[in-house]
Amino acid sequence: MSRRSSKNSRRFGESGGIGAIFGFNSLSRSSPYFPIALILLGAVFVFVYLYSSSAQFGGNRQALNRVQESTGDLSANNPVFTMVTVITVCAFLLIPKLSAPSKVLHQVNFDLKGMISFLLMQVIFPCTVEVQEAIPILKKAYGDSMHKVLHIGPNTCYVVSRLLKEEETEAWGIEPYDIEDADGNCKALVRRGIVRVADIKFPLPYRPKSFSLVIVSDAVDYLSPKYLNKTIPDLARVSAHGLVIFTGLPGQHRAKVAEVTKFGRAAKLRSSSWWVRFFLQTSLEENEAAIKKFQQAATKSSYHPNCQIFHLKSFS
Repeated sequence: MSRRSSKNSRRFGESGGIGAIFGFNSLSRSSPYFPIALILLGAVFVFVYLYSSSAQFGGNRQALNRVQESTGDLSANNPVFTMVTVITVCAFLLIPKLSAPSKVLHQVNFDLKGMISFLLMQVIFPCTVEVQEAIPILKKAYGDSMHKVLHIGPNTCYVVSRLLKEEETEAWGIEPYDIEDADGNCKALVRRGIVRVADIKFPLPYRPKSFSLVIVSDAVDYLSPKYLNKTIPDLARVSAHGLVIFTGLPGQHRAKVAEVTKFGRAAKLRSSSWWVRFFLQTSLEENEAAIKKFQQAATKSSYHPNCQIFHLKSFS
């Protein structure tokens, strides 16, 4: 998880962030018929998916049921429908603007790229997106322990910005990778010292118990056991009231091309039993009280995470 030299490596979205990998930077040069093409392409995706489902399950009704069941885990386990959603939303946003002045079209394209980047995060960084959705549940589980939070993971600026909107909550973030293609808001957080870029394979530059709660998402999926043995205990060291780990589920679909481009390797999605053994080997203890409160709050809110969530105690 080291930060590679910009001269010798291919940076993630070098010509425009996450959208560059999927070719969205060409939006500003698109023709007036581009939205129509997007709708047609989305229709093709749906048709192909329905057709394949029909062939596999033996009928249109079964295929429809398959689609209905699939929409429940759209953010993490169904990238095909995520892409269809992106395409459809883009088309409907652009169609009313076909006759608008060029300045308006430019602004629409700029906003659209940001929206596309966020939606694609659901495929590439599903657990970082999951953290944002889980914040209300975490607040119920941890209460006052949420007043000073450190988040660690790719695109941490999104999570930090979300946490800063909460009352009586201070938030900091560590981005384990280059952020040269980050948006203006993220770069502002870096200038203010709220977010910093740091290689988490090495000890964090904080004293013990510097934060009430530490949350890490996606980042541990790209670490080998050799570095996990050092990194996760160090995360527990800088927390005072707990460490929460959001990690991918085995079999979870991710955009591997984008992963390898940014991280140099695809994610290693480990089972819950693997993690439990790892915690025992590294003398990390699960926080049963926090687990119980989190599960109760999740049940009341009908919250169903698409990532594994582990609650660990801080080191004494």
